[in-house]
Amino acid sequence: MRTVIFALTLGPAFVAAPLAAQTSLEKLPGNRAPEASPVALAPIVPRLDALDAVYPPAPLQVDGSGMVVEGPLVQSLASDPRIPEPWAPQDPADSLYRAAREALNRNDYDRAAGLFAEIIRRFPRSQYTPDAYYWQAFALYRKGGTQDLRAALDLLERQKSLHPGAATLAENEALATRIRGQLARLGDERAAESLSRSVKGSATSCNAEDDAIRVAALNALLHMDADRAVPILEQVLARRDECSAPLRRKAVFLMSQKVTPRTEEILLGLAQEDPDREVREQAVFWLSQVGSEKAVDALAQILRTSTDAAIQEKAIFALSQHSSRRASAMLREYASRDEVPSRLREHAIFWIGQSGSPEDASFLRDLFSRSADEEIKKKILFSLSQMGGRDNGRWLLGVALDTNAGIEIRKTALFWASQSGVPFEELAALYDRMPERELKEHLIFVFSQRSERAAFDKLIEIARKDPDRELREKAIFWIGQSNDPRATEILLELLTNG
Repeated sequence: MRTVIFALTLGPAFVAAPLAAQTSLEKLPGNRAPEASPVALAPIVPRLDALDAVYPPAPLQVDGSGMVVEGPLVQSLASDPRIPEPWAPQDPADSLYRAAREALNRNDYDRAAGLFAEIIRRFPRSQYTPDAYYWQAFALYRKGGTQDLRAALDLLERQKSLHPGAATLAENEALATRIRGQLARLGDERAAESLSRSVKGSATSCNAEDDAIRVAALNALLHMDADRAVPILEQVLARRDECSAPLRRKAVFLMSQKVTPRTEEILLGLAQEDPDREVREQAVFWLSQVGSEKAVDALAQILRTSTDAAIQEKAIFALSQHSSRRASAMLREYASRDEVPSRLREHAIFWIGQSGSPEDASFLRDLFSRSADEEIKKKILFSLSQMGGRDNGRWLLGVALDTNAGIEIRKTALFWASQSGVPFEELAALYDRMPERELKEHLIFVFSQRSERAAFDKLIEIARKDPDRELREKAIFWIGQSNDPRATEILLELLTNG
């Protein structure tokens, strides 16, 4: 892949490099950079995700074959809520709670679990006891061994039955779901069956609490093997009710991480048929991260058959992220088609320009000569400037000198030639060779955008000696905008001598 995408477990994902480039490039003259599709996946059960970040899990333990045999679900999302500070200084369990809280904050899960157990055993009527069940379970979950995980589930069941008014009861089932996910990962069939039931639970009403549990169950599927996880994910993705849309959006990401012979087919079906736009867009995006020729075929089919321009733009981006020669060839063929809407052609040309390959540079130069659309030509000039290289820079200067080209095209070529790294001496030489005042004015602006000392020297020369008064005034204006320490002296000289 040409772009590395980092995706935390069902957390926000981003297409970092091209998106950052576009953010700055959009501000430059003559350019309108297309947007790629960031995938925004909401945090799962916020309090538990935050706790995962605050109390990092113990390392995974791996056997000789490389299989995970012990260890908690590794996850790191969200902000920084912590176990509450002590609130009952007169309570007999207050000192134990303080010690347990301190151990938990030090990630000493074994000691924390023991101290919370002491609170439950010695002070059953303490104000701290109802929540001690939860925090002991959480500490055992963080320890991560199979027996600890099962003991944690038992503690959560006891909390529900003995202390239905506990402050942490709202998080009880979500933590239990996460623990079952870890047990399923370690081969516990009963836990896997329970997870499956949680994920496939009825969604006839939009119940936020039930959805939080199902999302936690979905999250646990990431760590299950594909043979067990994919059938569950398919059932979630097959739903079409509005209330299940948030689950489907997260399930799309999970499906992209479970590479099976049917992954591309499933994502293609979602991209074409799911009623939720965000699900469709995410399906296209994640096809860009499935590095197979089948994924390329699926994206090509979306480009051919979709009537949704936003989905087609996502498909163009996704193709640009595949390293296969076929994907590159498809993008070039698509950019060449006159019947394709200009916005989509520009989008394809932009991403072709991000490749940096000589083959793509040659294609863009040839397409420029064949195209009659001025906006397409400008996009090609920009894309070649992004590729850089001496050959592209000189070609851009050639366009600027071509008297058969329109004046706006020549001005755009001048600007992007300068931005592409053409040596300043070559730009300076153009000033005396170009008879057109409009191009000379544009060159003065181009000089003002360069950081070399020689560029400021050229502006001074024009301000002092150019026979055209209007061009001298342009140079003086840009001298006045400069941060060069000589600017004040030069302006004073011009004021004095006229």
